[in-house]
Amino acid sequence: MTYILGIDTSAYTTSIALIDAQSNKILADERKVLEVGKGQKGLRQQEAVFQHLKNLPVLYGKITQDITKVKTICVSSKPRNSEDSYMPVFTVGQNFGKVISRTLDCSYIEYSHQENHISASLIDNYKNIDHRFLAVHISGGTTEFVSAEKGIKGFETKIVGGTKDITFGQLIDRIGILTEFPFPCGKHMEEYLAGKRVDEIKTPAVSGSSYINLSGMENYYGNLVNKYTRETVINSLFKYIAECILHIIRSLSHFNFKTVIISGGVASNSRIRNYLIDNIKEYEIIFPSVENSSDNAVGLAFLPIIDRWYNEIKTD
Repeated sequence: MTYILGIDTSAYTTSIALIDAQSNKILADERKVLEVGKGQKGLRQQEAVFQHLKNLPVLYGKITQDITKVKTICVSSKPRNSEDSYMPVFTVGQNFGKVISRTLDCSYIEYSHQENHISASLIDNYKNIDHRFLAVHISGGTTEFVSAEKGIKGFETKIVGGTKDITFGQLIDRIGILTEFPFPCGKHMEEYLAGKRVDEIKTPAVSGSSYINLSGMENYYGNLVNKYTRETVINSLFKYIAECILHIIRSLSHFNFKTVIISGGVASNSRIRNYLIDNIKEYEIIFPSVENSSDNAVGLAFLPIIDRWYNEIKTD
């Protein structure tokens, strides 16, 4: 038996995952969401780095399997596949991974955080996926619609759509803070809606094509807070975001994608998921599991398995 260890140190979560490279079985999946003070809208990079430094040894210590069987270490080294892509938080996972790989005398591979999310969506589908597809990455810090193509290592990506200002996750969090939910707010807002009756109000029209602006919506929904119940505002906000995603996907139809992968923390929202599933019939839509929509290291640990399939096993 040989193992693959994945490490992801994102803006808000420390993650470690261990995969059996022969059976593809997930042996360990440890995560810790970084702590954000009450009323705060996020963390500075230096604060996140400090928490990762504390969390990684604890999560690593929770792995009970024989760590000497690890033959590959995979880490997220940057947000996305571009030369200028950089965030300090990822250096923590890089350094931790390099130390482990040197100690165990095993291989060390760097991927992007975005590739991690794509891979987490394909754990059960990578043998059937088209060589080229649309990857939608929607989270607290990212709203990007990416043309993705399988490369020798990971995925070759090009941003073809998204938001020009704030992200969907930021819009949710800012309205969530305004309505007194703890940060990050999305999960708490969704749970608050469960079983509640909401008044349906008309959502704003989505303007733009493959790139849209959201900052005006922060003021729009901020004003609605004084006119409607919290549940009505939240329901309308989630529906508007789903309509934006649908709008951008359809504006990219000229790329002739057959498959759309939708990942990231916002993609775990059941109301947004259900709206997209009900309204998109022209593409195959793939979501990761709810637990693997948010930041994780499982996708990283699966990337060498996906690479090997495409490079050594798959036949045309």
